[in-house]
Amino acid sequence: MEIRLVESNDEILRIYPVLKQLRPQYSEDNFVHFVQTELFPRGVRLAQLSDDGQLVCAAGFRISASLAWGKFVYIDDLVSLETNRSKGYGKAMLDWIAAYGKSQGCHELHLDSGVQRHEAHRFYLRERMDIVFYHFKKVLS
Repeated sequence: MEIRLVESNDEILRIYPVLKQLRPQYSEDNFVHFVQTELFPRGVRLAQLSDDGQLVCAAGFRISASLAWGKFVYIDDLVSLETNRSKGYGKAMLDWIAAYGKSQGCHELHLDSGVQRHEAHRFYLRERMDIVFYHFKKVLS
């Protein structure tokens, strides 16, 4: 198993099919463009997990800081291929991001999960994460 950061356009394209499961609103072209022009400039990092050369898990995360939490790592996206779930890949990625955040001086790891993602909630609770906030949104149009 190997986890590493995504940097090139080829690597962004490689993780697209995995992240598309979680973010189907992006076409392949839109995805690469959005990552390069909006995410990377804002400090978002993408990571990929491969097992025996096959890409099986991907994540998007960022290092940030706030008055409420101090310096923290925030996971925007974490997904394993549907055909490769419950094999420890999500846990490995979560642990890797936590270690990365700690190496950058972060004291906490945060993420949001859609209310309908019950399997993901069970996973996060199993990984000893706590439900500590409600997240509210308002569409600005």
